[in-house]
Amino acid sequence: MYKILLSLFIGAMLNAELINGVGVVVKGEPITLYDIKEEMKISRLDAQSATDSLIRKKLEEAEIEERKISVTSSEVYDDIKKTAMTNKMSIDELYEAVRNSNGLTSTEFKAKTKEKLLSQKLYSAIAYSSIDTPSEDELKEYYELHKDEFLRPSAFDVTIYSSKNRNALEKKTTIPMFHSDEIKMDEQILEYGRISPELSRLLENTQLNTFTPVVSEPNGMFVSFYLKEVKVPSSVEYEGVKNQIMNLIMSQKREQVLSDHFARLRNSADIKIIREL
Repeated sequence: MYKILLSLFIGAMLNAELINGVGVVVKGEPITLYDIKEEMKISRLDAQSATDSLIRKKLEEAEIEERKISVTSSEVYDDIKKTAMTNKMSIDELYEAVRNSNGLTSTEFKAKTKEKLLSQKLYSAIAYSSIDTPSEDELKEYYELHKDEFLRPSAFDVTIYSSKNRNALEKKTTIPMFHSDEIKMDEQILEYGRISPELSRLLENTQLNTFTPVVSEPNGMFVSFYLKEVKVPSSVEYEGVKNQIMNLIMSQKREQVLSDHFARLRNSADIKIIREL
């Protein structure tokens, strides 16, 4: 009996070592096989892409430390508050939504937000000083080559369902035949230029003949939009999308600068591949 227990104990130890075994060492910092598997699961990447992503994160962390970049708790809170307002939620509702969708606790979400802000500061420090603003000719050329990408709806034909009872409204969105006197219904055509950017994005990301997620209003009501039709114009004017094109080109240039920067760092950094999945 003792030998059996000892054998099981040793087997468990070996299995734990395999799961948590170091796969890569970047500048003395380990990336375990478990880290790689988790990255594959969360980001839906293959083993090589997940490993590359984690190596870049380690390089970013080292660069952040070397440049003494920091983020305060106030900056984290302000970013979370802004995200909540953008989604028309209270901070507690945002935490609940993140927990339901990603399984992250509020503490983990704050940590992820801090990581995001640190990366943004790092990217700004690396990229913005190296990027030339695109010329008018460059902007117009991009517009001519990508006109279809800038077509935006002119209006949304929707049925708006509202209620003070969130549970009743949630049930309506999952069971359309459900009826409750607590839910009000209103047919409207919402013009694209007359609604908020947040509502526009919400409706653009909603499939036809389906409900949007339930969102809260400042007056204490909860609403969901049933999307019946999207009216799309046949063309879009250059001046109307010029700033958007500017942002797109700047984003592409910034990402290229960042990719080149971290590629150079990776080539010169002390990186050891210990084992692969």
